Amino acid sequence: MFPKQLRKSFTLNLVFCLITVMIFNKTNAEEIKIGQDAPRFSLLDQAGLVRSLDDFAGMWVVLYFYPKDDTPGCTKEACAFRDDYKVMIEENIQVLGVSIDDQASHADFAKKYNLPFPLLADSGGKIARSYESLTSLGPLKFAKRHTFIIGPRGKIRKIYRKVDVENHSKQILADMQALKTSEL
Repeated sequence: MFPKQLRKSFTLNLVFCLITVMIFNKTNAEEIKIGQDAPRFSLLDQAGLVRSLDDFAGMWVVLYFYPKDDTPGCTKEACAFRDDYKVMIEENIQVLGVSIDDQASHADFAKKYNLPFPLLADSGGKIARSYESLTSLGPLKFAKRHTFIIGPRGKIRKIYRKVDVENHSKQILADMQALKTSEL
């Protein structure tokens, strides 16, 4: 066995390396910018339906990435979108949640919390990567908590890289008023 001091040094180095990977982990995707075309996708939702961005042409789309189904922060965020969903639909806004969880996990999550909007299964993380929203901790991959507002013409209109899960839905509704005015 290794001496106690050597084990301690190894453990500290390992922790430092993992933290460094988390902080500096970057994808090879091109930087997403406001005004550019939103990356296209086709993914299964919780009901097994294939959903693509093109399905929502002419609508505003709130594409929100989240780390994991049925975890505290992700549940708060999803339930806030659920609670504001009727208003969003009335405003021609479609909410789409995306994580790298599979379709069955999304189905359980949507059923448990009565989520009325599609949850898209990006199991390989390809779409999260294209939106610069994929990260990893060693072999574990997950989506970062990022949101993109996509305008009716398929362009990125707003990017949220820091999200307050309890107030995010309300923040989006407030921001949409300005965005809709500028889209005309």
